[in-house]
Amino acid sequence: MPTRTQIVCTIGPASKDPAVLDALIAHGMDVARLNFSHGTHDEHRALIENVRAAAKRAGRVIPIIQDLSGPRVQTGSEHHMDPNAIQVITEKDLIDLDFGLSQWVEYVCLSFVGSAKDVEQLRQEIQKRNGSVPAEKGLPKVMAKVERKEALDNIEEIIAASDAVMLGRGDLGQSIPLEQVPFAEALVVHHCKEHRTPVIVATEMLKSMVENPEPTRAEITDIAYAIILGADAVMLSEETARGKYPVEAVTYMERVCTEAEKYERDVNKL
Repeated sequence: MPTRTQIVCTIGPASKDPAVLDALIAHGMDVARLNFSHGTHDEHRALIENVRAAAKRAGRVIPIIQDLSGPRVQTGSEHHMDPNAIQVITEKDLIDLDFGLSQWVEYVCLSFVGSAKDVEQLRQEIQKRNGSVPAEKGLPKVMAKVERKEALDNIEEIIAASDAVMLGRGDLGQSIPLEQVPFAEALVVHHCKEHRTPVIVATEMLKSMVENPEPTRAEITDIAYAIILGADAVMLSEETARGKYPVEAVTYMERVCTEAEKYERDVNKL
């Protein structure tokens, strides 16, 4: 039986092949995310075609999230927001947005949002380009990625301006003390539920499965905690994009979602 909680899978080298995509959908993937911090437009076009073909084979609708990179600076294996950035929408983002609209993506996610103005700017840029989207497809919805302290400070106005919210706990953990991240997660989910705005909890949910076929107990608890809080979706990043066990990761995620939903209305049963 399908779970209420949606599972978002990031599609990349480990999951681009049709057989893997078929397996991801069969084992619980509901939404596909494309990370525009990596890859070319030709590579993303192929991913989009493969996701939609797999969804058609499964008789499913799998929405696609275009995750814009924003003012991201890469330092070795780590990245962070460019401290000199004047605004969060970069020239690269606008070029990528043109591409995403040409592919009729269902969501555009804006990284490093700091205020409602950032969200409104992206919506305006989408509306400027509405001629490239067929009327029957409709314009993509705007998703705000909450991943820095400024976003937490302005969380209610950001939620009110957005169609959906993604909580990027990795970058958020570089902006606030790590011990505060679980409580920031609870705060964001709580406000999203108040506003009836869908919220995705993301980053490192099954990080150990990038290299291992089974998760840790702590990771399982992390997923369950997000669902009990009321998250509408949970997300896999590296696990399905470049990990060794993408299908196993989504299978575990679906199992935890199923189990957590049995208890979300009465946590005393735990």
